[in-house]
Amino acid sequence: MIKHLVLSEVLRYMGEKDKAYTVVDTHAGAGGYALDGRYAQKNAEHLGGIAALYNRKDLPEPLRQYVQLVREFNQDGPLKQYPGSPAIAYMLMREVDRLRCYELHPTDQRILASYLDERPNTQVLLQDGFAALKSELPPPSRRGVVLIDPPYEIKADYGKVIATLREALQRFADGTIAIWYPQLQTVESAQLVQRLKASAEPVAKKGWLHVRLTVAQADERGFGMMGSGMFVVNPPFVLHDKLAECLPTLVDTLGQYDGANYLLEQQTA
Repeated sequence: MIKHLVLSEVLRYMGEKDKAYTVVDTHAGAGGYALDGRYAQKNAEHLGGIAALYNRKDLPEPLRQYVQLVREFNQDGPLKQYPGSPAIAYMLMREVDRLRCYELHPTDQRILASYLDERPNTQVLLQDGFAALKSELPPPSRRGVVLIDPPYEIKADYGKVIATLREALQRFADGTIAIWYPQLQTVESAQLVQRLKASAEPVAKKGWLHVRLTVAQADERGFGMMGSGMFVVNPPFVLHDKLAECLPTLVDTLGQYDGANYLLEQQTA
């Protein structure tokens, strides 16, 4: 939820200027996800997420616009499909803008390539997005957005995120780089944001923004995802205020316990 809200606001901002821009999605996935399948029904995460917002008429404007994208993905019918980041990009980018999607799972890569087949200036590549990113930067127009959102199923992903951010900023110091992370009770998750700040602060020309939405508690053994966050390097200057408008509604609507909360912080250059 927070990942795609942030991504949609970043892309809306990028589209306000005539000059073309590039989006690089390092872990693109299949582009969309069925909510009526066996796996989705078993976990039912969407019931406490997008489903709780889908028919609301009183949402803050940035959140309303995001939910409208999900409605368009469902052809304004019942909520059956959820758009991934490539679908959000497809709906918001212009034909002149370049889209580069990387995905290592062959089935997901084929599904995504089929979905984006008719979009110009687009490539869907069966490659490691971490390794491939350096070949994409800086983009031809010197305007670009990088989305880094690995699954973090292995601890090595945390180190790869830090190394990839540092290398990306060396090549493209004024690019917007958005990093998603899960909020877990692990050392790697707890330390990640501080490491990202330390990597961004000496280099990023427009500072950074960090948003975290905590909606659940870990179980009695300390396991389970409590929420998630986004760390955005060189964020649009309007992003902080737009998120501040939405976060109280997200906490009230999606929070699963009394301590549900959000964190929003930024450092300007």
